[in-house]
Amino acid sequence: MSSENERPDKAEEPEQLALIRETVRKAKVPRAKPRTWRGAALAKELPVARVVVNKGSLHLDQFFDYAVPEELDEAARPGVRVRVRFGAGAHQVKNGRREGGRLIDGFLVERLATSDYSGPLAALADVVSPEPVLGPELLGLARAVADRYAGSLADVLQLAVPPRSARAEGRPSPEPLPPPAAPEPGTWTRYERGPGFLDSLARGGAPRAVWNALPGPFWAEEIARAVGATLASGRGALVVVPDGRAAGRVDAALTAVLGEGRHALLTAEAGPEKRYAQWLAVRRGAVRAVVGTRAAMFAPVRDLGLVVIWDDGDGSHSELHAPQPHARDVLLLRAAHDRCAFLLGSTSCTVEAAQLVESGWAKPLSAGREQIRKAAPLIRTVGDGELARDEAARAARLPSLAWQTVREGLKTGPVLVQVPRRGYVPRLACERCRTPARCRHCAGPLEAPEQRELHCAWCGRGAADWHCVECGSTRLRAQVVGARRTAEELGRAFPAVPVRTSGRDHVLDTVPGRPALVVSTPGAEPVAEGGYAAALLLDGWAMLGRPDLRAGEEALRRWIDAASLVRGQPEGGTVVVVAEPTLRPVQALVRWDPVGHAQRELAERAELGFPPVSRMAAVTGLPEAVEGFLATAGLPTDAEVLGPVPLPVVRPGGPRRPGDPPPGEQWDRALVRVPPGSGAALAAALKQARAARLARGGGDSVRIRVDPPDIG
Repeated sequence: MSSENERPDKAEEPEQLALIRETVRKAKVPRAKPRTWRGAALAKELPVARVVVNKGSLHLDQFFDYAVPEELDEAARPGVRVRVRFGAGAHQVKNGRREGGRLIDGFLVERLATSDYSGPLAALADVVSPEPVLGPELLGLARAVADRYAGSLADVLQLAVPPRSARAEGRPSPEPLPPPAAPEPGTWTRYERGPGFLDSLARGGAPRAVWNALPGPFWAEEIARAVGATLASGRGALVVVPDGRAAGRVDAALTAVLGEGRHALLTAEAGPEKRYAQWLAVRRGAVRAVVGTRAAMFAPVRDLGLVVIWDDGDGSHSELHAPQPHARDVLLLRAAHDRCAFLLGSTSCTVEAAQLVESGWAKPLSAGREQIRKAAPLIRTVGDGELARDEAARAARLPSLAWQTVREGLKTGPVLVQVPRRGYVPRLACERCRTPARCRHCAGPLEAPEQRELHCAWCGRGAADWHCVECGSTRLRAQVVGARRTAEELGRAFPAVPVRTSGRDHVLDTVPGRPALVVSTPGAEPVAEGGYAAALLLDGWAMLGRPDLRAGEEALRRWIDAASLVRGQPEGGTVVVVAEPTLRPVQALVRWDPVGHAQRELAERAELGFPPVSRMAAVTGLPEAVEGFLATAGLPTDAEVLGPVPLPVVRPGGPRRPGDPPPGEQWDRALVRVPPGSGAALAAALKQARAARLARGGGDSVRIRVDPPDIG
């Protein structure tokens, strides 16, 4: 091979490179760094895109205008996901176009002919997907939620719109099915206004009701029939439940009542891709009914005709991420904005539900006393007087009545035992003087998660040589015995009976209808086939003695939830609650009157000026930060500041709850209270003050939570 064939002519190389450069320079559309779109022509019609960027800072809670390049004109439709450059200064302008900043995600809200901003605009960097995911209804709801909770629109949209899955978007959604026939009332006939409620839904009405459901397994089917009646009117329905187990029961009931393909299940257990595909089917109108956990409260159901929330007192309905909205309040906003029907259901009754009825906004939907007597089990109590007469039972925490109830119940089916704490012996005290056992290093509580393994719950150090600092005794007793220890004691007492446990580490969904002992922590009780024959509710004082405004309400809700799994009194179902019989929650359980208990609680809250009669916000942070924030915030004239008071210091390595201060730091909390009608003004003032603080570079050392669920 000759040398001419081995390499090109050196004289021709510069000429070819110059030609390439000139061709690129004369091109109409730039090829280098297309996301800046330098020199690119803009869209001929509506060249301005209004975008909400994914920046949750309050001082950036506004829309931003961007220029729409001609090549993105067709794809840049309202509702699509886009990428934009954010943070470029006004000095970074080239050829009349703002450049620079970093790429962030956002949503295109609308297209405009002109912009309110007089300076140069940056161009849209890219359209991530042509799928419109943010409609005007969802945008309006997100804005209302952000304003109510003093949060940013971007934070709410992070909760409302799930992460994108390209494979899910590429698959078509099924064709929508025609409206089904209205279902029969079924077990709704047990309620005085039940058939009328379903009939109103089927005729396109918008009734609003607080439903005190009867105990038993029929609540999921009754929700499904309400959804079916709404679909029969040509409208959509949304059901929000506290956890995946409840969602599974409603999912099965909807399938049984309506058939396959008429509803979507939105839960975290489905996985990101499947959940996004289900969400898209709802957004595209292929599915008109949705059931899911709290994230489903934003589901974009078309022609929404009914919103349902089940067990609104469950803490799982309260979102953990900013701005921490509650599903009940979000659905109330949707019912008001969409003018659709509203159904709040529970076997118990919260104070907020009682307020909806008292204000006249919703109607009560309950059964008569005769129906309650048929469905509810027999409730028996064991107080301190009976325990004092039964010393052996007092030492074992199970009085004679409880043993007899367990023995009789095991003859016909499983028996449920509810224990307030998990573990073996969560809290210990001196056997002689009852002084709480604490760690000598950090003063943390000592516990025994495993038998003969005593250690600190905060620092984890062992305490094998513990002795009481008050009396010198080396013997310990359990203050609150955990679920595992209870299961062990019952296993020894009934050696021929299987014992199963259900708690945070391992939650059972169902158990067979055969005789067995099922020991569970509150909220983890499995459903028994045919119902439990009996139930024991132990250590009631531990639930009632919490330093919380909602302690009585929460204890009653937990007890009723567990007792609702027991067979009715005509079938021999019996529940024994170990708590002082004279206490109001215990009396409400005996009478099976959660509505009356909630009404009395509401009356006391009204006298004291506590939520939900008033609106309240919690301001937490370092002491000097909270003091400075409250001094500069333009609170409404009728606002009342309670505190600040110091919060308990979280020990390093100790358990933390959402919203707790960083370990080792001393934080204060102040409660700001306003009367009814001033809640919106309070939220706006707190949001404005925090936004101004962030804009001045004051940092994020102050946290705000509107309507805190726990106010002590």
